[in-house]
Amino acid sequence: MRKILLLLTVAAGALTANAEGYPVPATHAASHNALLASQGNSGIQVENTTRFLEELFNEEEEPEFDIYTEGWDSRLVNCYAGVDVPQTAVIDVSNFHMPHPGYITSPYGYRRRFRRMHKGVDLKLNIGDTVRAAFDGRVRVKNFERRGYGNYLVVRHTNDLETVYGHLSAFLVEPGQYVKAGDPIALGGNTGRSTGPHLHFETRYMGYAINPCAIFDFANQTTHTDTYTFDKRTYQEARNYDPAANTQYAQRYMRENPPRPYSRRNHGNNNDAPATYRVRRGDSLSRIASRHGTTVNRLCRLNGITTTTKLQIGQRLRLR
Repeated sequence: MRKILLLLTVAAGALTANAEGYPVPATHAASHNALLASQGNSGIQVENTTRFLEELFNEEEEPEFDIYTEGWDSRLVNCYAGVDVPQTAVIDVSNFHMPHPGYITSPYGYRRRFRRMHKGVDLKLNIGDTVRAAFDGRVRVKNFERRGYGNYLVVRHTNDLETVYGHLSAFLVEPGQYVKAGDPIALGGNTGRSTGPHLHFETRYMGYAINPCAIFDFANQTTHTDTYTFDKRTYQEARNYDPAANTQYAQRYMRENPPRPYSRRNHGNNNDAPATYRVRRGDSLSRIASRHGTTVNRLCRLNGITTTTKLQIGQRLRLR
């Protein structure tokens, strides 16, 4: 009985500390409430949620070798070796964009089966889907790693974070290029050590692989708060990661974004992305370019038009 009372006391304290330690800004609280309200009547039962999660993660692949610390000896991207990293740091994450609206197919954490950490989250996408910069910053690394990340990018951000985007099918940026939060930087793919199309997404502070769920609330497509406090003791922990909420979001995402067929033999190419697009009411060149992970200038070159050309409803545009 004493053990039970002790466990209840610790749990209550943890809940209180969480509530006090992570105040949610009014704008984000309103966003969360609206999104949660829309999910409130989903009617999903606990057993259905458990079954869905088991199916979601049952083909989980071996985590990638860490490009910051493992293997690939002469081409490590960790430029923080030997640097004194502070115990804590407050990081502004208010100017953000979700890298992709996909749900989590593989969470951050240690993989007992492979005896290795999975130092990011995997997000569902289709080959050719647009991947976007999470924050303002500059592209630091554009590379290929056959045994793990496949085609990947590392972006250094103005808030001192770095983000890693792996298993890409195509790059839309070059090293040294400055990008704004939300800019298209790549197309999703299935390259490297990957059993299906997904985005491997990492958030790092001076080489430390932070749990992305400590910063982002993927089920509600926002950040938890306007600032994130990095702490060497807690950076691997999530904030409010709710598998049930992720499952509900996953089911909604799959209804709105059905998977497209792909060929593993061609997973290094963008063969599954559409080659043309039919203009619809309200479309603009910038909107079409953003939706399909390309640029206005490229659309103009491919179609022999200029940035001032008036688009016609039903007009066919080449995308690649």
